[in-house]
Amino acid sequence: MDQSILYSLIKIVCVIFLAVLPMVAYAVLAERKISAFIQDRVGPNRTAPPWVLAIPVIGPWLVSWGIFQPLADGLKFILKEDYTPFSVRKAYFWLAPAIAMVPALLTIAVIPFGSQLGSEKMVIADLNVGILYTFGIISLGVYGIVLAGYASNSKYPFLGGIRSSAQMISYEISMGMSVVPLFLIVGDLNLSKVIEYQAHHGWLIFYAPLSFIIFLISAFAETNRLPFDLPESESELVGGYHTEYSSMKFALFFLGEYANMIASSAMMVTLFLGGWTLPWFSEPANSIGAGLLHIGIFIGKMLFFMVIFIWVRWMFPRFRYDQLMDLGWRRFIPLALANILITAVVLWLITK
Repeated sequence: MDQSILYSLIKIVCVIFLAVLPMVAYAVLAERKISAFIQDRVGPNRTAPPWVLAIPVIGPWLVSWGIFQPLADGLKFILKEDYTPFSVRKAYFWLAPAIAMVPALLTIAVIPFGSQLGSEKMVIADLNVGILYTFGIISLGVYGIVLAGYASNSKYPFLGGIRSSAQMISYEISMGMSVVPLFLIVGDLNLSKVIEYQAHHGWLIFYAPLSFIIFLISAFAETNRLPFDLPESESELVGGYHTEYSSMKFALFFLGEYANMIASSAMMVTLFLGGWTLPWFSEPANSIGAGLLHIGIFIGKMLFFMVIFIWVRWMFPRFRYDQLMDLGWRRFIPLALANILITAVVLWLITK
């Protein structure tokens, strides 16, 4: 096997199975603990194998923090009855959860999560058009949700699928246009080059703060998180597009939402916060220690955005649907267009 293919396979296994999937599981735990803190209650603090409690000092501490709760939740999803209603369109019903989950994992393939370990770049696929690939893959996620609503052959899931398609298409436009000023500034579509530019010239959040605000709020809409969770809104649509799902098929939608949060957080870190760089950190990346530290810096910034996603869910009320669409079409799109125009004019005056 070619050495480059072997390294790519190792990075895929490490990133997806040793990093992203555990982060998804513990993001659910973090959501439950943070929501418990906000609501002045305890949260998960009991689930653990019996032998853990026998460990002096550390055992009760691990249990109180709910460290084993994601394992119990995973086993619950696996062992629950996988029920398929008689009236659904079965082929599409089974296909939809996979389509909802896979795009988030594919997006992570082009995001540089570190500098180098030895001679190997810490990115699975260093594409010259990484940002175009990212938005192309993200747009596929809506098909899984729409297909779930259609395949369920039920009113509430169908309404949730329709809402989701309108919402995600609306905010994809503003999200896509919000990054155009960044590439006018950087002059490259390669995400590694974007980070390299920020390492030498400062983080792009300071050059294009409006782009960051539009991208951040659009990311909430793209991931169907509060205050933009209209496709699921339990008070109106029971559970929206995944009302008829159970067991692992429901788990895939559930995991897909958190995987999308991780992908969106990683994109914001890459585009606006300098990726794995710090303004005061200049250690050469050709050492193993520096490479590992860069990965840690990237993950730390990403966790910061994950906490923001979770905090906003438990602090803000849900928008009405007309408010959601008004914000996307009548506020963000004109703002994004004006932002592109102003950035282009400023760059033209600077280089003139």
